[in-house]
Amino acid sequence: MGCAGCINGRGATPAGCGNKGHCASGSCAKLNTYDWLASVPPAQGQSDQPFVEVQFKNGRKEFFRDEEKLGLKKGDIVAVEAATGHDIGIVSLSTETAALQMRRKKASTRGIRKVYRLAKPGDIEKWAKAMDLEHDAMLNARQFTKEFKLDMKINDVEYQGDRTKAIFYYTAEDRVDFRELIKKLASEFRVRVEMKQIGIRQEAGRLGGLGSCGRELCCSTWLTDFQTVSTSAARYQQLAINPQKLAGQCGKLKCCLNYELDSYMEAVKEFPRTDQLLETQKGQAFHQKTDIFKRLMWYSYKEDPNNFICLPLDRVNEIIQLNKEQEKPDDLLDKSAMYQNIPVEPDFKDVISDNSLTRFDRTKKKSRGKGRKGGNRKKQNRGRRPSGKKPNAS
Repeated sequence: MGCAGCINGRGATPAGCGNKGHCASGSCAKLNTYDWLASVPPAQGQSDQPFVEVQFKNGRKEFFRDEEKLGLKKGDIVAVEAATGHDIGIVSLSTETAALQMRRKKASTRGIRKVYRLAKPGDIEKWAKAMDLEHDAMLNARQFTKEFKLDMKINDVEYQGDRTKAIFYYTAEDRVDFRELIKKLASEFRVRVEMKQIGIRQEAGRLGGLGSCGRELCCSTWLTDFQTVSTSAARYQQLAINPQKLAGQCGKLKCCLNYELDSYMEAVKEFPRTDQLLETQKGQAFHQKTDIFKRLMWYSYKEDPNNFICLPLDRVNEIIQLNKEQEKPDDLLDKSAMYQNIPVEPDFKDVISDNSLTRFDRTKKKSRGKGRKGGNRKKQNRGRRPSGKKPNAS
């Protein structure tokens, strides 16, 4: 997938991967959307929807009205109305898909701003120069926060397309009085300053990175709503409560712990409580671990806690039912039934382990002669018959 700067084809300078992920959309996969109704004509009696979704830096998206009916498509760079002046963005959704997105997000059509025109080369050049100023502005703003001794962190800076306004994104644990900071930033950069607080998860989404799975962070690519993640989600999935492994790059629990939680909560209803002891003639057994989807549970006797005994769920429920009837089985495993671990011979042949890794290497043969010369002479004479003699016919 390429970002809009790579595929617009309307005379603008291609950007994309040449910007190393710092183009207008943030990266090629930054909250990318697929306009699946772009090629579908509107139904009879319905006109084209005048709304489009425009994406700005780091996934910030807003809806605008296309009053001029410019026929905008995904990837077009447009100049849109802002609170003061104009801004430059990239169309991410158009036609009926943008209207469906507005209904899903419950966006109001009142006071919605409009699209001025397709961006001209001069607009894009000014926009690119404004983006070049963002990194230095962020570093200077961080230095100012140290001077004013403010307990906050400046994460990112976003300039408006006409370079008349800058948004400073920050994170802070408590409320911060940054009135003096705003005055300093406005006088230093000669722009209108807006401070916007974001959460720690939003900060990780804006910065981006790779997760422990090897893929880009979900909050950077597609995740927009951040739900609360608790340690009970890890307990339901039988995961070890290790903060170093369960925490993401934002320092909080990983959002992916909620993805399969509903399936685990539905499957765990069939299992008994883990704090329930199993009574047998050999003694009491306590729970060690559970494999939910294989329907297996491991128990150990109190006298031998290091010995794990694997039991199917049916056998565990059977023992619990016997205990309720004041009966105790002889052992956890049923000796005469199907619960024994009978080894099964594999029905395939391992042909790889039979072969050595050096089976294709050529082995050097030692010469039979005493010296190198003698050995070479014998090799040369081998296979020759003496001159003047014929082989005996047999």
